[in-house]
Amino acid sequence: MLTSRRQHLPLPLDLLIFDMDGVLIDVSRSYRKTIQTTVHLYLATCLGHRRRKSPLALAEAISLFKSAGGFNNDWDLTTALLLYLLSESGLPSSSKRKKFSSIPETVAFLKAASSPLEGHVVSPFDIPKLSSFLDQVKASGGGLKGVRRSLQGSWEGWVYGSGSLDQENLVKRIFQEVYLGERFGSCYPLRRLFYQGRGYYLQERMLIPRAILSALKKRLRLGIASGRPRFEAELTLKRFRLLSYFSSVITLDESLKEQERVFRATGRAINFSKPHPYPLLKAVQESGMPHPRCAYVGDVVDDILAAKAAKRKHPILAVGFGGGRKNTALEEALVRAGADLMIRHPRELLGLVSRSGPPGSC
Repeated sequence: MLTSRRQHLPLPLDLLIFDMDGVLIDVSRSYRKTIQTTVHLYLATCLGHRRRKSPLALAEAISLFKSAGGFNNDWDLTTALLLYLLSESGLPSSSKRKKFSSIPETVAFLKAASSPLEGHVVSPFDIPKLSSFLDQVKASGGGLKGVRRSLQGSWEGWVYGSGSLDQENLVKRIFQEVYLGERFGSCYPLRRLFYQGRGYYLQERMLIPRAILSALKKRLRLGIASGRPRFEAELTLKRFRLLSYFSSVITLDESLKEQERVFRATGRAINFSKPHPYPLLKAVQESGMPHPRCAYVGDVVDDILAAKAAKRKHPILAVGFGGGRKNTALEEALVRAGADLMIRHPRELLGLVSRSGPPGSC
């Protein structure tokens, strides 16, 4: 199924840019599972919570957070999930985080602070109640900032999700150990403290077959605009032998460098990750074409919002991707966010673009 609200197909495109997670790569058993495992490890290892026999409904909660927008960064999403869970757990509020110089020191503090509550049980997500909360989060600016505003910062003292992963960022440290597994030491000069198993990245698989990418590459140039750190993006692209298909690969590293550059020049702290258009516009620039007719394929609200924002500087179509299955709620969310087109199956990409077309703008 391919639906179009304003365009006639096929389209004369010069550049097709992809998101990685959920578009090129199935991350349902890697990043999504890493979020879930990180939440469980944080609760058990750092706060001494007993795990319930019934699941926390984390998979449903993650999908709701992603559909709400503002959660392109999985570290932020994991932090938001923990803050909300603790706010509903009956755990006493603690609004201030103390500063620590090492991860063991941070863990020791949390264990001591939570020891009187040892054995405390965190209840599963109440999905209708969470949906209502996320409406409040969107009204408060969205993303992790919106969660913090909605909760009035009352549980910040329990969740260490910022700063360096070798000092006090427990969320990022656990997350990276789980996702990277044995490759953690290749990325960070540190030993694993929380997880000794195989990296969840090994559970990823390709969503778009190499044959389709080959056919597309014969017709136009391909690029990537992803929120992954470069190490993780290249780890997966090399593993599946995909690097040669793309003329530009933009990752979280480029967004962070631009953020630092702007802050040094102006003193303004701007987040250049999606839904900011910077990754998409950077991918267009790195493609080597001066005025390409282009489209961006994404699977979450932040992808579509980024493409819409990019249109202010460069004409670019926002293409929503359903991941090979019917998902009415996802499709409706992407269309509401401003998707120009919706596709469900990778093969529909071949019908999206014409074999050739006269120069012009899309």
